[in-house]
Amino acid sequence: MTISTSKTSLILSVGLVTALALSFPALSSAQQAELEEITVTARKRVENLQDLALSVSAMGAQEIQNNFATDLRDLIYISPNLVLDDTSQGPGGVAAAYIRGIGVSEVEKNFDPAVGVVVDGIFRGTMTGSIDRAIDIARVEILRGPQGTLFGRNTIGGVVNMERTKPSGENGGKVRAGFGDYETTTLDGVFNLALGDTTALKLTASYRDQGEGYVTNNVTGRKDGQVEYTAFGVNPLFTPKEGLEIEFTYLQERTDQDTPTLLNIAQPGQVFCAGFGVCSPDGTTPISGGRYRSDQSYGDDVSWILGEDPNFDPPLSPYDTTYDADTIQLEVRWDLNDEYRFDYIYGNWETEETVMTDWDGVQEVMFHTDRPAEYEQDSHELRLTYDAGENLSYTVGTYFWDSEYEIRLLSWIGFAVPNFIVELPQTTFQTSESWAVFFEGDYAINDRWTLTLGGRHTQDDKTTDQRGVNVGAASADWNEFTPKVALKYQIDDDSMLYGLYSAGYRAGGFNGRVDSPETTTTPYDPETVDNFELGYKSEKLDGRMTFNVVAFYMDYTDKQEEIQQASATSGTGQVTRVVNASDATISGVEVDVMYLAKSGITLRANLGLLDAEYDDFTINTGTVDTPVITDFSHLDFRRAPEITASLSAMYDWSMGPGTAAIQAGWHYIDDHAVDFLNKPELNNDAQNMVNATFNYTVDNWQFSAFGHNLLDEDGYGIGFDVANLWSYAAARPPRTFGFEASYTW
Repeated sequence: MTISTSKTSLILSVGLVTALALSFPALSSAQQAELEEITVTARKRVENLQDLALSVSAMGAQEIQNNFATDLRDLIYISPNLVLDDTSQGPGGVAAAYIRGIGVSEVEKNFDPAVGVVVDGIFRGTMTGSIDRAIDIARVEILRGPQGTLFGRNTIGGVVNMERTKPSGENGGKVRAGFGDYETTTLDGVFNLALGDTTALKLTASYRDQGEGYVTNNVTGRKDGQVEYTAFGVNPLFTPKEGLEIEFTYLQERTDQDTPTLLNIAQPGQVFCAGFGVCSPDGTTPISGGRYRSDQSYGDDVSWILGEDPNFDPPLSPYDTTYDADTIQLEVRWDLNDEYRFDYIYGNWETEETVMTDWDGVQEVMFHTDRPAEYEQDSHELRLTYDAGENLSYTVGTYFWDSEYEIRLLSWIGFAVPNFIVELPQTTFQTSESWAVFFEGDYAINDRWTLTLGGRHTQDDKTTDQRGVNVGAASADWNEFTPKVALKYQIDDDSMLYGLYSAGYRAGGFNGRVDSPETTTTPYDPETVDNFELGYKSEKLDGRMTFNVVAFYMDYTDKQEEIQQASATSGTGQVTRVVNASDATISGVEVDVMYLAKSGITLRANLGLLDAEYDDFTINTGTVDTPVITDFSHLDFRRAPEITASLSAMYDWSMGPGTAAIQAGWHYIDDHAVDFLNKPELNNDAQNMVNATFNYTVDNWQFSAFGHNLLDEDGYGIGFDVANLWSYAAARPPRTFGFEASYTW
């Protein structure tokens, strides 16, 4: 990996800032303070982050609140080598989460995640709806590297583990109201009730209304991007006897919004530009004239396409896109005795969405779709944990999962036949079942050495049933064993070294883009990652500083890739096929530092260096009869910047009758590609994201002001070359400001 002079300067500047922070005068013994202990549940039990032979970063409830995180995207600075975007390809937020260059940016629910988003112990089987609003969050953890033992399949890149607060068992609560630019208003409430000695109840409610978007529509003059979100939750906790807790959760979420805006950046060599004159003015600027301007238009085009069908009652309006999600969860936590604990978690997550999308980004109907879809998943997990406080501790368990997905896709194509709109219906049904048994245990060889062994056996079964233009049905199954071995050496009470090997597995599947008979029923196989780490963790300066560093090497095998191949049966002459096309190597270094410089000042910094390269990516992009061998080995991974870095500082002081606090954070993302082919018009330059907040707390009240993306960076959250027809993209949110007041009792 070659690092330029500017990047070297960046690293030095981060080191300089940290060094300056370390130069603050030492505290007197009377003023001595320590960093708060950070606990995580990365191994399905509560542990001190500094004791884990694992790459993990975490943030607690107070830090989340101080940062005024509106959703998971505002929390990415807590971890190196993490990129998280909303791809704007569907309603409710479609997450593109990448850790160490491994991830998926996909709206089709046929494709499994590569980074697992886990909410209250329940794995989300699709990235749609996984950019959760940061309401009532107790803790967020970023686990880097494959987590195949305890979290299982589809976590080959890592896990974003989020936990909400539990019912407190005491009467109390919190309400907050806020407003911001783009006519945004928010109102949230958390209410805790004590219902006798054995029952506690938590109620949550949330409302967010963004009255106008940040994209100006050149056709209508409207500010596209309006969003209205409501949520209501009921969370009772029963404690029928000592050591036994039964917790039930129901959460209802409803989103009504404009269809996310997509921008057309068609290039001279693409069909839309060469054949229809739809061209970027300079090769990089969208045809609309800017990243926050749009030429999308539905209106009369939709009426013209559908108006003659008397049986069609369309929920079709780009300004009436919906995403509904319902979560049901049951968790039993039972301390059988001082040594054994039993856990059972059941989760049901059901979503329904309606969305009409103008993918072409122009006034004419070139390529529009209607995509009503339903998704439902159920999961059961049983765990038995043993910990007698002696040499041996372990967790064993079993896991079962099933999901169903149906999408009734209707596509309108206006570029294939002159002066005619082609209507293509395609309905996809997919089911997925998975079961697993797993084990992970620690054995303390002596006071300094601890050995960790783990493993998971997974069986996956999937079916697909296609109806419409392309018809077919098929099923496939796979199984995999993912082991883990770690050895920890405790240097002294405040520092340790560890070595780790872990394996990850992402299931095979069926292509979510059924664009020809030949791709309808052909499965692709799983991909795997072997991960090797050498890490060092320490506490220094009497507990006022933590310093963690890890070097890693990852062997990526049978990487699943979407490629374009020539076709004699598709309408465009090409098909999108998912194949196990490549092997790759990923290596890097991650540094994580927290420092309590003096009373009231806390610094947090991290640095990630990443080198992700294809070893062998040569494939036939032609037909069987007319092969065209193409070598893609030179391409960069998507969302794999060579450098990520963050630095934040928080300072609080007494002011009048209350306490004031200011927090500022800087997050750097090096230049990186967001599409597979690394098209220059879709690449992101280096981004400097700066956020700041000010809080004033007096008695039970807190008043706050905040700003996000203060430098107004406008990088792309998604970019896609559509089979050399055109390129589309969507920009990340611009600079925003807001104010908030909250009351706690």
